[in-house]
Amino acid sequence: MIIGARCLEEMNLFEHIIPTLTTERLTLRAPVMEDFPAYALLMASPRSIGMGGPFDTRAAWGLFCHDVALWQLLGHGALMIDLGATGECVGQVGINHGPLFPEKELGWQVYERHEGKGYATEAAGALRDWAFGSLGLRTIVSYIDPANSRSVAVAERLGAVIDRAAPKQDPNDLVYRHFAPAKKE
Repeated sequence: MIIGARCLEEMNLFEHIIPTLTTERLTLRAPVMEDFPAYALLMASPRSIGMGGPFDTRAAWGLFCHDVALWQLLGHGALMIDLGATGECVGQVGINHGPLFPEKELGWQVYERHEGKGYATEAAGALRDWAFGSLGLRTIVSYIDPANSRSVAVAERLGAVIDRAAPKQDPNDLVYRHFAPAKKE
């Protein structure tokens, strides 16, 4: 019984580590098992080429679990993007790091049929601002495949600028740097 109670306490603790963020139209929340099928579909599609894909189910599962585990290991990770009005999940936004990323990276992906509606910009802006405020980051980068014009546009709408001197996750990546607002004295 003690082991079960301890596991319950740890689960409750874990829930408090992952924030829920809201914007005008979106709720950004912790990933749950029900999110995996749509995530796996995106990761198996040609749309994941800029992220190293397409990925089979096993690899997609590893990436999904990585996104969740980052919260426990590093205090940041992925959040699912839900429409506030309907609760429909339309994608994911996250902060990646660890041995696979030279710097903390702000990334986003929006599921098919939901692109071009500003969800990526809105969600990424909210998570970026959370990272600047809650994690105390002064900068964060976005690694973007040069062929991904939609993600380039999102980074630029967020005010990020190309940083040619930044280390890259992949040699062909564009590295966009986001800067925290200057602190008021």
